[in-house]
Amino acid sequence: MIHPLFNDGEAGYDHRMSRRDFVQSVVAGGIAVGLGGTSWAAETSAGNLIYRTLGRTGEKVSAIGLGGAHIGAPRDDEDAVALTRSAIDQGITFLDNCWDYGNGACETRMGKALRDGYRDKVFLMTKIDGRTKQLAARQLDESLQRLQTDRIDLLQYHEVIRMEDPDRIFAENGAMEAVLEAKKAGKVRYIGFTGHKDPAVHLRMLEVAAQHQFRFDAVQMPLNVMDAHFRSFVHQVVPVLVKDGIGVLGMKPLGSGAIVRSQVVTAIEALHYALNLPTSVVITGIDSPKILEQALEAVRTFKPMSEEQVGALLARTARDAATGQCERFKTSAAFDATARHPDWLG
Repeated sequence: MIHPLFNDGEAGYDHRMSRRDFVQSVVAGGIAVGLGGTSWAAETSAGNLIYRTLGRTGEKVSAIGLGGAHIGAPRDDEDAVALTRSAIDQGITFLDNCWDYGNGACETRMGKALRDGYRDKVFLMTKIDGRTKQLAARQLDESLQRLQTDRIDLLQYHEVIRMEDPDRIFAENGAMEAVLEAKKAGKVRYIGFTGHKDPAVHLRMLEVAAQHQFRFDAVQMPLNVMDAHFRSFVHQVVPVLVKDGIGVLGMKPLGSGAIVRSQVVTAIEALHYALNLPTSVVITGIDSPKILEQALEAVRTFKPMSEEQVGALLARTARDAATGQCERFKTSAAFDATARHPDWLG
């Protein structure tokens, strides 16, 4: 079965749009109009930050999100708590995390940061690896305990990087059964999935969901200046999500640091590009006050980019992006935590 959004014609959308058409669709004044009319630009500002709508959920979230894996970087819990609270105090409301980050330490640290009234100031997302009903339920309960909360605002299936992952998640006694039960019980508000390997796997996940009459609330993927040229999520997946009103969560805007190390673009330029896409949130790793200030500066200085600005930026990155050398999460197993720990999947 082919997902109806993948078809040409009035009933669907051809995800194989040209690079030029996509660039034109995301420039100022036309963002998302060329992608079906769902506008990520339904945004508001408070202080110096931008808040966008998370797809059809209607939830307002900060355009920059705090990456949970990097909460494990500070030397001790006290520093991690201070960094997380500083981000929240300065307006970041979208918090990312995962059951397996730091073998649970990252969630534990974030949970400590969310005490004393901070939990109610944020939109909390975490992820689970389990593909079976039993394991997914157990991991979710462990995440709730570590995060010291009774609800996850957005729960996502982590590392959907294999073609068989969607079938396992939606199978009888699969993870989706556990998550839907958790949602009914009030433990989970919204459901999404993440992956960093290949847009074809994301499209397969959306196809299998459609077969089961299910629509995700949000989907997370690498969105950066290199992705536009290589195994491109922005060309193949984002149009489908925007067409269907699914919240677009961009991650790895700096390519886990590789994009900045290439010296082709600056960190601020890379963050501006990701913010210029139809993203509800750009999730970036923040492991120090300096990097937090960099992320906040990117939002403060962001202005919708013209077609010429986007084109010039992509022209500069084309050569370095061609082989995926700045996106090793697509081309190697170095970032595949669940491949090293298949027991996390079940």
